[in-house]
Amino acid sequence: MKGVLNLVSVGPGFSDLIVPRAEAALRDSDVIVAYDLYLRWIEPWVAGKEIHTPPLTQERERALLAIEKARSRAKVALISSGDIGIYAMAALAFDEMREDDDYDVNVIPGITSANACASLLGSPLSHDFATLSLSDLLCPWDWIEQRGRHIAQADLACVLYNVQSAGRQEGVYRILNIMLESKSPKTLCGVIHNAYRPGQKVSIHHLEDLPSLQFDMLTTIVIGNRFTQRKRGFIFTPRGYNNWDNPDVGAIPCGCPELPVHALWIFSGTSDGNALANELARRGYPVVISAATEYGGEVASQHCSGVSIWAGHQGVEARKQALNRNQARAIVDATHPYASLISEQLMGLSKSLNIPYLRFERPSSFVADAGVECDSTEQAAEQAITLGQRIFLTTGSKDLATFLNAPGAAKREWFVRVTPEPEFIQRAIDLGVPRSRICAMQGPFSQAFNEALWRDLKIDCVITKDSGDAGGYQAKVAAAQALGIPLLVIKRPKLDYPFTTSTFDAVLQQLQAWNINA
Repeated sequence: MKGVLNLVSVGPGFSDLIVPRAEAALRDSDVIVAYDLYLRWIEPWVAGKEIHTPPLTQERERALLAIEKARSRAKVALISSGDIGIYAMAALAFDEMREDDDYDVNVIPGITSANACASLLGSPLSHDFATLSLSDLLCPWDWIEQRGRHIAQADLACVLYNVQSAGRQEGVYRILNIMLESKSPKTLCGVIHNAYRPGQKVSIHHLEDLPSLQFDMLTTIVIGNRFTQRKRGFIFTPRGYNNWDNPDVGAIPCGCPELPVHALWIFSGTSDGNALANELARRGYPVVISAATEYGGEVASQHCSGVSIWAGHQGVEARKQALNRNQARAIVDATHPYASLISEQLMGLSKSLNIPYLRFERPSSFVADAGVECDSTEQAAEQAITLGQRIFLTTGSKDLATFLNAPGAAKREWFVRVTPEPEFIQRAIDLGVPRSRICAMQGPFSQAFNEALWRDLKIDCVITKDSGDAGGYQAKVAAAQALGIPLLVIKRPKLDYPFTTSTFDAVLQQLQAWNINA
C-alpha cells in the first residue's frame, strides 16, 4: 500500500466552516500533524489517532514530519487554518517532497482569511483584488513595499495578511502610507480581529484613519478601491456592470487644465495659510490653493481673492500629476503644524519634480506653565485617563481612535470637538462617541466660549495641540486656567524641513532668492 498525504484546510476557526471533504480526509487519516490550536476545531474527527503538534514556529519541521510518515505508508493529514495553499503549509510540503516519492497527495481547499474577513464586512472583494503578506521572514521587505506600491497604483482592493507582530511593528504603517500615495484617503477599509473566533471584532474605517490604529498578528486589513461603497453597516465593491465607465464615481482628482500654469502652489488648510495666499496674490503672483477637503476649499474661496482653488481628497500621485501638468513654480507648505504626513509627501514631491519647497508654519505658543506637554497622542491619552473622568478633545477627528482605544478609555466619558463635516462626525459615531458628546463646530473659539462650554459639560481635563495663536491655543489655555482644570498639550512633530519660516516677508525673500518673481 502507498502512503497518503492529505493537505487539509480547516478554515478560519469554527467546525461549521470546514468543508465536508476536509472532514472526510481527517476521518480517513491515521496520523494528524497540526499546530495544537487547530485541534480544537477538529477534535471529534481525530480522536484516537496518532497526533503530532510541533509548535507554531516549526512549520518546516511539521511538513517534514508529515512527509516522513507518508513515506512510511501512513495516511497523514497535515493541517493548516484558512486555506492550506494560501500563505500556509502546502508550499512547504511541496518544497520538501522528492520527485521519486510515491505517496498520494490530496490538497483540500478551505475558507481563507481573505474571504472569511470579506464576508464579515459585506462584499469588498467583488472585483479584482490582491493579497499581500507583511511578514518579511520569507520575503525581503523591499519586495513587500514594491508589491504594495503596485497594488496601490492599480487601485486594486487588497487584503493585508500578517499585519503586525511584537517584533515587526512599523511595517504596516509604511505600507499604509504607500497606499495613501496613490489611493484616495477616503477609500473604505475593514479591520478584522480574530475572524470567526472568540473575541471577533469588525470595524470600518477610511484609509487615512488606519495609520492611527494598533493591530496584531490576529488582525487582517481589507482595503477597498475607489468604487467601494458603504450600505447598512457593510462595505461592498460593485461588479461594475452599471457605472464602471462613470468617471465621477469615486474618482481621484487629477491635474485640472483650468488651473494657471507657472503658479505658486500653496497647500493650505489654515487661516494663516489662506492669508499668505492672499498676500502673494495681491503682489501679483499667480496662486493655486490646494485644500485637503471640499470644506477647506469653501473657506479659502470665502477669504481669498485672485487665487485658484483645487479642493478635495488627493493622494500623492494626483498631486504629482497636478504639479507637473501645471508646471508649478514652487510648493509652499502651509498645512497644519500636525499634518506631518502631508508635509513629508510634499517634500518628496519637491525632490522628485525638482520644484522648490518652502515650509510656512505658525510659531509655537506653548510655555511650560500653561499646560502639561505630552510627547505623543498615546502619552496624552494615558495622562488624561489618570487625571480626568470627563475629558474634552480639541485635537480633531484624526486621532480619535488612539484616545478611545487606549487602556482604561472605556471607563471615561469622552467629549470631542470636530470640524462640521459629515465624514468627521460619522468617524466619531463609528468609534462609539455618543451624539450628545460631539461638538461639530468651526473654530477658533474664544476664551469665554470655551469656559462656558467646559463648565456646562463638567469637563475636568482638556487635550489640545500646540496649534498657535491662529488656532485658538491661547484661548484654550486661558479657559482651562480660569476653570482650574488640567490642559494636556501634544507636542508638535519634528520634521527636517529644508527651509521654514513663520513670516510673510521671509517667504517673499526666499522666493526672490530662487528668482521666482511676480
